[in-house]
Amino acid sequence: MNKNYNFAFLDEGSKREIRRASLKAVAIPGYQVPFGSRELPIGRGWGTGGIQLTLSLIGPDDVLKVIDQGSDESVNAVNIKKFVGLCADVKTTTDTREATLIQTRHRIPEIPMTNDQILVLQIPIPEPLRVVEASEEATKRMHAEKDYAPIWLELYESLVKYKRIAIATEYPCMVEERHVMNPGPIPKFDNPKLHDAECLCLFGAGREKKIYAVPPHTKVVSLAFDDVPFERESFAGKRCRLCGSAHTYLDETFDALTGEKVYQCSDTSYCKEARGQCV
Repeated sequence: MNKNYNFAFLDEGSKREIRRASLKAVAIPGYQVPFGSRELPIGRGWGTGGIQLTLSLIGPDDVLKVIDQGSDESVNAVNIKKFVGLCADVKTTTDTREATLIQTRHRIPEIPMTNDQILVLQIPIPEPLRVVEASEEATKRMHAEKDYAPIWLELYESLVKYKRIAIATEYPCMVEERHVMNPGPIPKFDNPKLHDAECLCLFGAGREKKIYAVPPHTKVVSLAFDDVPFERESFAGKRCRLCGSAHTYLDETFDALTGEKVYQCSDTSYCKEARGQCV
């Protein structure tokens, strides 16, 4: 560890403040808790809310995994691991099962997480009502009054226009039948993984200064009409070109040699494990 930094970079007072906000978020699932977002030596678009949660929670005995759009080797994931390694002497891994703390952007791992793990999600816009209401004061009042009619109207308009609810990411969820929550820029394929999950899920938005949580075994239901049920992305008839998986989230890409359209697992750790490779 670089001795010029406090352990995990943030000062201890900042860590305590973020932990207190996290505890309140756990106590009220889906509720957005304001916190004093700190400055970090990285751009705001790099997921500073998630990084602040990670730096506040991580300890010397933790094992850290960082993924970006399912990949352990993206620029975002690699540089976050380098930053944490610079200021905290902790082990890093690409193995979902080995990690005690996983920070992610855009995906939830395919391998189900356990009760002794924490999932930290980087969130750009935490407010699910922002697409229908620009005023922060108005959205707070709407949450307090459980007035989610504009969200339902947005879903209905999408259904009328496209004959289906064409929301691919940030698909709104109802948490414990009380708060509508933005699960972040994960594909709606991952939404069901939040329901009754074994692990603690924490969501951090640095620019918006909000933290919210889904504790273990919490009821999380994606919004849908009675006669138009929620549907995940379908990859029927498609398989990962590397491991052959037909039940995971697949990225569409092109074969460099043939130029043909191919599919492969977004979750690189799962794909390697399925092929019997060491992760």
